[in-house]
Amino acid sequence: MGVTQSLELPHGTGSYPVGCTDVMVGQTQKGLFFRLFYPCTPCDGAEQPSWIPRYEYYCGLADYMNMNRRWCAPLLSVTFGSCKIPVSWDAPFRLSSHKYPLIIFSHGLGAFRTVYSAVCIEMASRGFLVMALEHRDHSASATYFCKLNPEAPDFPEAQVQEQWLTYRGAPKEKEFRFRNPQLHQRANECIRGLKLIRSINNGKAVANLLQTDFDLSVLKDNVDLTKAAVMGHSFGGATSILALVKEAQFKCAVALDAWMFPLENSLYPKVTKPVLFVNTEAFQTAESVAKMKKIATTSSETKIITILGTVHQSQTDFTFLAGNLVNKVFKTRGTIDPYKGLNLTNQAALAFLQKHLQLKEDFDKWDELLEGVGDAVVPDSPLQRSSL
Repeated sequence: MGVTQSLELPHGTGSYPVGCTDVMVGQTQKGLFFRLFYPCTPCDGAEQPSWIPRYEYYCGLADYMNMNRRWCAPLLSVTFGSCKIPVSWDAPFRLSSHKYPLIIFSHGLGAFRTVYSAVCIEMASRGFLVMALEHRDHSASATYFCKLNPEAPDFPEAQVQEQWLTYRGAPKEKEFRFRNPQLHQRANECIRGLKLIRSINNGKAVANLLQTDFDLSVLKDNVDLTKAAVMGHSFGGATSILALVKEAQFKCAVALDAWMFPLENSLYPKVTKPVLFVNTEAFQTAESVAKMKKIATTSSETKIITILGTVHQSQTDFTFLAGNLVNKVFKTRGTIDPYKGLNLTNQAALAFLQKHLQLKEDFDKWDELLEGVGDAVVPDSPLQRSSL
């Protein structure tokens, strides 16, 4: 490829400027932590947030990659420390005559809430409220929750203690028994996210433990909870399928390069609502695609497509932000132009969401992608290979 170094994260291509903020609720591990991407009113001089929010995440990425923190974390910090997300931090929420549909987004193994900013920005620029969760099942490379310290001095900053949760690898021979409970915890976090937005939408005051200028009460009466979808990548793709089964209010799921392994076989017949599987060319196995096809037999609206020239990381921000060296080592880019690959992913998702959330938009212009028709898109999977 003619790409000489890292690229920039794409701006949203929709008509809405995008803002974002972080929200943490509850003072135990059973609370919720997420980044909210939303249509905003642009304001001059708005800050753009750093892509990696804290140094602890570099340490977590080193752990996830089985590398020594002492040299790997500083190296990652130098590589990605200056990367910004092209959104306005804590910008005013854009009030509209119509309510915004909701997407709950679930990250993959070793990721966290900011790693899919490109997808989340695009969805918010198209008029969605997007909750990008940071899961607390030890599948994130790092995350934390805040608990109150009753013995602290009497000022707010001192009263909150951070408790960090680190990534845990699964024992090889017991991987399913390790990952399946994580999957259920993740799906339950997606459902709690939906319920939290419902509470806020109904006017309940919710305390954000983080110091931000964004007032959650502005969401009141502005979210259309009859139009809620769940979306995720890899482990998050499997999470979105399980959440769709567990929660009646989710109308459909978008599973980006889903890692099907942690789903129990008894679940497949229960997936009766539509799922869009957007696969990359290099990740899926014949067994995995066979599981997707099993799900497709229960709903004629379930679609499976593959974007040619893509690798597993093509649906993450790493495909843009990793320079040539990181790209060579970790295969963050395929042969397709990264912007084109992600555009096709987003367009297929938007066409699917319009159809199953009954949106009055023009996303149906991409309907043919759902049939695997188009440049660099094929139906099902071109792969017929056994499991890795």
